[in-house]
Amino acid sequence: MSSTMISDFGATASRRSRSQTLRWTLIAIGAVALILAPFLAKNFTVFQFTLCITYAIAILGLNYLMGYAGQVSLGHGAFYAVGAYTAAILIKFAGVPYYLTLPAAAGLSFVIGLFIGLPALRLAGHYLALTTLALAIALPQLLRHDLLAPLTGGVQGIVISKPQPPFSLPFEGRYPLPFGMVFDFRLTADRWLYFFCLAIAVLTFILIIRLLRSRIGLALEALRDHPVAARSMGINLAYHKTVSFAISAMLTGMAGAMGAIVIQFVAPDSFTLLLSISLVVGSVFGGVTTIWGAVFGAMFVQFTPNIAGDISQSAPWAVYGFILIAAMFFMPDGVVGLFTRMRERFMSRRGARA
Repeated sequence: MSSTMISDFGATASRRSRSQTLRWTLIAIGAVALILAPFLAKNFTVFQFTLCITYAIAILGLNYLMGYAGQVSLGHGAFYAVGAYTAAILIKFAGVPYYLTLPAAAGLSFVIGLFIGLPALRLAGHYLALTTLALAIALPQLLRHDLLAPLTGGVQGIVISKPQPPFSLPFEGRYPLPFGMVFDFRLTADRWLYFFCLAIAVLTFILIIRLLRSRIGLALEALRDHPVAARSMGINLAYHKTVSFAISAMLTGMAGAMGAIVIQFVAPDSFTLLLSISLVVGSVFGGVTTIWGAVFGAMFVQFTPNIAGDISQSAPWAVYGFILIAAMFFMPDGVVGLFTRMRERFMSRRGARA
C-alpha cells in the first residue's frame, strides 16, 4: 500500500472520527437543553413545548407512512382523534390511569389502521389520499352523533383532570440567574407532563429508527423506490403496505392520547380537516423522508400560527401561507434537507481545501 493511500485512509478515518464526536456533542447539548428548558420557562411555554412533542410523534407516524412506505394520507387527524377520545373516555368513565391509556389508544389505532390500510392494497397515490381524506371529514360528524354522544360527550366534548406529578424534586425552589432569569426548580404538573411525554417520544423515535434500519425498513424503501423489483425478490407487498399503515396510525393515535392528557379536553371541533392538513404540512416542512424532520415539523405546526397572528391579526392565515410558500421555495426538501445540503457543501469545500 502506497503512502498516498495510507494518508487518504487516515484522513478519511479522522474526518469520520470528528463527525462522530461532533454528533455526540450535539446530542449531549440537546439533551441538556431539553432537560433544563422547562425549569427556565413559564408553565404556558412548557405546555406549548409538550404539545410540540405530541405533534412530533404524530408527524413521525406520517413520515413513516409517506416518506418510507411511499403511501399518501390526508386523514391522519382522524387517528389522532381516535387516540385522544380513547384516552379521555378511559380516564373519565373507567378511571384508568392516564399512563395506561397510551397503550390502549395505540392498540386501538393500530387495529383501525389495519382495517383502513386494507384498501391501500388496491389504492395508491391520490386515490388512497382521497380515501383517508374522507375519513378525516367524516369522523368529527360521527363524534357528534346522538348515538355516540353519551360516550363522546357530543358537541360539548369531554373534560379530564390534569395528572399531578407522582413525586417532588430535592432542593426545590426558585434560584435567581443572571440577566433577570430565574431557575424554577419545581416539578409542577405541566413540567411533569413535559418530561413524561419527552420520555415517550425518545423511546418512540429510538424504536422507529431501529425498525427502519432493520430488514423491514429496507423492504419498505425497496417497495417505495422499485416496487416491481421488490416483488420479484419475494417481498410481500400486501403485508408491508398494510402493516406500515397500521404502525403509522398507531403512532398518531398514541400522540392523540398524549395530546388529550396535556390539553385536558377533547371535542369534535378539535379534530377537523385542518388538523390532518397541518400534520401533512409539518411533515413536508421538516422533511418527509427523514426521521428528525418530524421535530421541526412539529415546531412549525405549534408555533407558526401564533407567529402569523402576532404579525397580522387581521389576516393571520395569509401570513401563514406566505411563510409556508417561502419555506417550500428555499427548502424544497424540508429543514433537514437544507441542513444536509449545507453540511455536504461545507464538507466538499473543506475537502477541496485539504
